[in-house]
Amino acid sequence: MKTTVLRCLALTALLAITTIPLEAQRRPAARSTTVASGYRPRIGGHVGYNLDVEEGLIGAQAAFAIAPKIDLYPSFDIYLVSGGSLWALNLDARYRPPMRNLVVYVGGGLNYVRASAGGFSASDTKLNLLGGVESNRMRSIAPYLEGRFSLGDGSSFQIVGGLGFKLR
Repeated sequence: MKTTVLRCLALTALLAITTIPLEAQRRPAARSTTVASGYRPRIGGHVGYNLDVEEGLIGAQAAFAIAPKIDLYPSFDIYLVSGGSLWALNLDARYRPPMRNLVVYVGGGLNYVRASAGGFSASDTKLNLLGGVESNRMRSIAPYLEGRFSLGDGSSFQIVGGLGFKLR
């Protein structure tokens, strides 16, 4: 399982670095303006690995511009644990400095994690610090690679890679 997750992360990183714009010679179509001057909302999925839990994960995320260069960035992760369940809900904000084809971002927010096994369950709230890189070269897909550090009782670090689909 770990090699599959690592292969998916490597493929996502390769896509983020090597994507070639398909519309390079065409004049860009007029787009509606948004709060973030052209930054379109995104939804998507990701796979990753938590280095502290030592388990793979799958999840979903969204990004909505709330101010120029600032996104509201909710995400949900399900960890691939055996003999129980472990999931996390994140509500973060991220800052995107202006760049042309590659978006580097940093951010932070709240993490709510819930674990259950053998009839027992527990939950915890932590603080998130995150950073990542997202390709902005393709018209409708944005591959990305991200690291997230959750600070609190039982701090953890995870790496995820995925695809964000740009909405109109």
